[in-house]
Order: sequence, then structure tokens, then C-alpha cells
Amino acid sequence: MILRLAVRSLATRPLRSAVLAAGFGLGIAVMAELLGVGEVILEQARSPALAGGGDLVVAGASGPLDSARFLLASVIGSDTFRHRTAAASPSRKATLYLIVKRGEAIPVSVRGGIPSLQKAVGEPEVDGQSNWRDEPADASWTQPPPGDILRAMDRFHPVPRDAAQTAWAEWLYFNGRTADGRIRFYLTFLVGGAIENGKRPAVVRLQLDRAGRSTNYSTLAAIDERALLDSAPDLDIAGNRVRVDGSQYRLALALAREGGGRQARDVVGEITLDAVPGRSLPPVTIHGARGWVTGYVVPVLSGTIHGTLTVEGEPLSLDGAAGYHDHNWGFWNGVHWQWGQVANGDLSIVYGRVFPPATVADPDRVPGFLGVLGPDGPIAFSTNVAIVEGGHAGTPREITVHARGDTIDVTLTFTVAELVRTPMSLTQVATGAAPMDFLQLGGTYRVAGRAADREIAFTARGSAETFRPTP
Repeated sequence: MILRLAVRSLATRPLRSAVLAAGFGLGIAVMAELLGVGEVILEQARSPALAGGGDLVVAGASGPLDSARFLLASVIGSDTFRHRTAAASPSRKATLYLIVKRGEAIPVSVRGGIPSLQKAVGEPEVDGQSNWRDEPADASWTQPPPGDILRAMDRFHPVPRDAAQTAWAEWLYFNGRTADGRIRFYLTFLVGGAIENGKRPAVVRLQLDRAGRSTNYSTLAAIDERALLDSAPDLDIAGNRVRVDGSQYRLALALAREGGGRQARDVVGEITLDAVPGRSLPPVTIHGARGWVTGYVVPVLSGTIHGTLTVEGEPLSLDGAAGYHDHNWGFWNGVHWQWGQVANGDLSIVYGRVFPPATVADPDRVPGFLGVLGPDGPIAFSTNVAIVEGGHAGTPREITVHARGDTIDVTLTFTVAELVRTPMSLTQVATGAAPMDFLQLGGTYRVAGRAADREIAFTARGSAETFRPTP
């Protein structure tokens, strides 16, 4: 029927039919041409050459990579990828303003990089420019010492002054346990956000667990804010100190027992934590409403501790103990979290989830995370993580963690053996909500599953943290 109508229309009005057919053909041709041009433009927009040469561009999901040196040295530079990578170069874009004589500001888009590395990846702007050479400071990118990478990850942050938030704090956290599990410690170097006469409040606190008996030691001081931001993670707080020396953290303690006579010599001694290159999680920052922010980085997922502490006159050897170090910063009023860490052989696993106050973010929409690191760096990572705590309301007895993703399907089952409960005034909600206690847990993990192409099955001692309502 349609064919018959078309033939009759062509026979009755041949000129109009010819013009109409030509118009349809021209429209289809133009559409095909536009689609082809659009595809070329899209491909060019994605081309790494437009971002500075090379075959692959790596960028952050929400902005610049804060851990580019770690990525270059410990991921791309690891044994897994080093032989497969011809060259890699960092690059950063920014806007500079040119001030002309009449006071007008002209914005100029600029991009910075390392000359030798940019030439290696084929950056057309610098290729062949003989006067474009590396400066001595560029060696921190081309040949970064391990200590420099640790310092960059472990730096302290200025307190945001334009945020409608309170209860800022930033701290270095260390824990360790002997092979038999009889000695465990949790050590915190914490600096508050309030500033008075250029000073910020600081505390060093040690929770020491010996054969199930827990004792707390601490000291308080005020430290200079400028020195803190310039020198941290090197810290000095009332005779206690942290120093980064190459791939080692050197810690010195002089603390008083809480509730006692507060003698600064109740705990004294020096210990070191050896960091394993590549066994780190780079910084992660979460932003919420009204300037709320929280951040987390793990410079040492697993390491070895050496040294001795003298505890109320008794020497306590920590040689060979397993150690861990992370770093937290942000606004903590009304915040609580779940966290855990375990290491076995050449594997390290860390997981966690932050629950912000509902006034700044929807807690149900902030995902958890789990990362698996091996001897050559990251193996797999997931943000599809379920953390389920079993037991009665006051004390968790078992924690089950299940992480899924394209390259990971791992289940951790943690059986609680030790518990230290601490009132956490820093995280309390000022609106009269029920107060929460901070629980530090020790116990045994059973781990089973797959990460990338590696099957995982082991049982090992580890740590966990969570919160419970104050009894």
C-alpha cells in the first residue's frame, strides 16, 4: 500500500517529489556529518596528548590528586608496573593573574610540571626546549626519598576559619602488639583547633594493655601553630616527640599515669616503627555542608616496632612487635566511625566507615571502604563494604566485614578478645544526644576471599574501633 501511494505521488507531482527526496537526502547527510565530527571532537577531548602527552591520564575523581608522589613512586614505580611503564609525569593546572599598570587583573591559565618527565611523555610544549631543565627541587619528584613521601602524606592541615563548625582536631595514631598478643598499645599525638596567642592545645596519650590489664598515661601542653604546620609530622609535645627519619618513625615518650601522682617519668623510652615502602593508603578527604571536612591517611599499614619502654620502673621490650600508623584530621563534633586493620605475611588490609552528623551530610550515603595491599603496593579496593557488629548493645563480640567489587570479594570475621572503653568528649553532639564511648578492640580476624587474581585465606590478630552508648 505504501509503495503504491509513493508511485502514484511521484507520477502525479514528479517535481515536488524530487525536491522532497533531495531534501531528505541532504538532511540525512548533514546529520551523518555532524555525528562524525562530534565523535572526532569527543575523541580529541579525551586524548591524553591534549593534557600533556603520554598514553594515559590519571586524575582524581573529585579534583587534583593529593598523593601524586606516592602514586608515582609506590604504584606506578612498583615492581608490578615499573617494567610496563615507559615514563610518567605529574602535571598541575592553575590560574595566575597578570596585573597591568592600570590595575586590571588578567587571568592566565598555566600548567606546571617536571621538565625531564614532561619531555619523556612527549609534552609538545617543552619537547626540544633546551632551556627547559630540571631544578634541584625537582628531584623530590624524579627520585623521591621514602621519608619525603611519608612527610607529604603525613603533613598537618591549617584549621579552616571560614567553616561554621567546631571541634577541629588532628592526630597521629600508632598501635602495636607483640607476637604473643600479651602487650598491646595505642598511642596518640593529638592537636586541637583552638588558637590562643599563636598556641594550640596538644595531648599525648598512651593506652597500654598488659595481659588484659589496661593503664592510661598522658601529658598536656600548648605548641606553636606555625611550627606545627611547618614541621609536622615531626612533633614535640612536653618532652614527647615524633621524628620521621627515612623510612622510620622514631618516637620518644615521657608520660605520667592518669589518676596517679602525674610523674612525667611513669613511662619513658624510645621506640621506632619501620615503614615498608608501598604499604600505605594515600589521603582521602570527605566534604560536607557548611565547611565540614574530615580526612584520613595511612602512611604505615604494617611495619615492625623496635625499642624498649620503661613503665613505672619495669622495662618493657617491644622488639619485633607488629606496628601500624594512621593520621586523622577534621571536625569531629557528632562524628563516630568503624575501623579495623589486620596484616599477615605480605598482605595488609584496612577498612573503615565515617558517620558524619546529619546536619552536614547524610550518614547513609557516606560509603565504607576496604583496601588490600601486597608487597608491591595496592592489590584491590572497594567502597561497596558492609560492616556488621554482633553482640549485645554495650559490647560487640564479633564484627563481620564484606567487601565486593569487580576485582574483590573478601569477608573478614573479627572475634573480640580485648576491649578498652574511653569516653570521647571530642565527638559528642552538643545538642543533648546520648553520649558515646570510644571502643578500641583487639582480637582475631578470619579472612577469606579473592583480591584481583589472588586467593586470600588466613587467620591473624588485628585491631578494630567502634562506638557504643555510654553505659
